[in-house]
Amino acid sequence: MAFYIWHKEIILERTFVMVKPDGVQRGLAGNVIARFEAKGFKLVGLKLVSVSRELAEQHYGVHKERPFFGSLVEFIISAPVVAMVWEGKGAIASARKLIGATNPLESAPGTIRGDFGVDIGRNLIHGSDAEETAKSEIALWFSEDELASWEPCSTPWLYE
Repeated sequence: MAFYIWHKEIILERTFVMVKPDGVQRGLAGNVIARFEAKGFKLVGLKLVSVSRELAEQHYGVHKERPFFGSLVEFIISAPVVAMVWEGKGAIASARKLIGATNPLESAPGTIRGDFGVDIGRNLIHGSDAEETAKSEIALWFSEDELASWEPCSTPWLYE
């Protein structure tokens, strides 16, 4: 996706972010949304989902052969999640920095996991790790008609 400001092309990308059941249960979804908004990203998709086993297994299919796959699927289907699509310049890499390291104890203060997480098995949030992953995860969780196309008034204040 691209748009133009003062005849300059800005390339935007989309990323998938999910507040996991522990984050929803702890009431942290609003805080996560606020951090992404404060960063300047545009929310283009949002829904609260009770995840089916089939969707959980598809989402975490890359880990199917790992010993923790079963418990990971059970955890993700244990309570609702907040699924989101965020858009912005460098959204994928920037989201990963906002989220922090997989192990909350190794996450820097100021990251979501660093500020709110304690245990690697309850690390609050998932974010796409690459462009291909983001595209496939967005397509898995959202239909095209569930994604909003809109232009925030802050755009010219974010990008030169």
